[in-house]
Amino acid sequence: MSDSGFLKPDAALPYCKGCGHAHVLRAIDAALDALELPARDLCVVTDIGCVGLADAQIDRPHTVHTTHGRSTAFATGIALADAVLGAGRLKTLVMIGDGGSMIGLNHLVFAASINADVTVVVHNNFLFGMTGGQHSAFSPMGFVTATTREGNRVPPLDLGALLAAARAPFVARAFATDGELPSILRRAIAHPGFAVVEVLELCTAHGSRRNPLGASRMKEIVAEAGYALGVLRDEERPHPLERAAEESAEEGGAPAAVATFTAKLDRRYGVVLAGTAGERVQSAATSLAKAALACGLHVSQKNDNPITQGSGFSLSELILSPHPIDYTGIETPDAVLVASDDGARELARSGTFSRCGEGTLVLADEGVALPNVAGDVRRAPLRAGAGAKGAAAAAVLWWVELTGAIDRAAVRG
Repeated sequence: MSDSGFLKPDAALPYCKGCGHAHVLRAIDAALDALELPARDLCVVTDIGCVGLADAQIDRPHTVHTTHGRSTAFATGIALADAVLGAGRLKTLVMIGDGGSMIGLNHLVFAASINADVTVVVHNNFLFGMTGGQHSAFSPMGFVTATTREGNRVPPLDLGALLAAARAPFVARAFATDGELPSILRRAIAHPGFAVVEVLELCTAHGSRRNPLGASRMKEIVAEAGYALGVLRDEERPHPLERAAEESAEEGGAPAAVATFTAKLDRRYGVVLAGTAGERVQSAATSLAKAALACGLHVSQKNDNPITQGSGFSLSELILSPHPIDYTGIETPDAVLVASDDGARELARSGTFSRCGEGTLVLADEGVALPNVAGDVRRAPLRAGAGAKGAAAAAVLWWVELTGAIDRAAVRG
């Protein structure tokens, strides 16, 4: 094994004899070794299927295993977050099969369109291997699978052409046994932006068992489908964040945030606000977030509500901090504001109440049924005084009055 830290020194590749996945893993390992990319700067995102079995064999890089077809979407989010919030040096590598690519096709198109800094390695063995050998959108014409027993009659999708049309800047296709595959993968991973390498390979459990496959037949399949091989496109185009930065610079740069009010917070503070959907709970939380920003604090806000949108609970988690917020979770809330029974039930269901501590300030409407909660529990006629749609905002103002954490004028403003 190489020194890349990609595969474990004692990696036992769990694939069927002759499966192309093993070739691809070794080729990726060799490419990363040639690049000398530090393991801490690599995040491998795998999809459902035999391709995901690689997870247990990966040594030191970050790894994320996702739901079927969504690996590219996860990787795009990781890459964008690193570009905005991190050092911008993380290389994100997707390992996905042709089945997952079919399911998540639009994720691939979108990642290519926005030129996310993601390298996608598509393990195309022409079928769904792990689930029994069903055909995929990439099955060749005439290909016999568990679901096309008379031979596939639908032309296969040309992924390279599709993603090239989506303006993917780097597109390549190669056989798993191609001696140039490590070099192609190295170029793809080093490419600054979206890159896709479609690797054509054999599924010996299902593909070879039902079809006369071999090196010559694989070449015939490529010819019949009209596929081009090798590096099909290699060009650079600006990342969307780079374009935004350039436009901002041309306009004189983004205006600097100016604190117009003051805050007394000297530490990170977590607030949970809960009430009923449609009663402006999240709007009240946003008002508090804006007020905290106006006081010069760092703020994160996470909202939650049922998919019905207009019924059930509505909830917001806010973190206010004088320092940058790296982790947006709240383990023990500093304050819990409860505007209705819907909100109280959700806080009980989600375990928020059970995570309250002795230092937690709980402010609740006087009519809300609360379980036994640790902390300083106080009651007020929020709904009677401010109405159903004003109760959450009243709770926020009450918290500001009691704690003096931020300037009251910032909230009023």
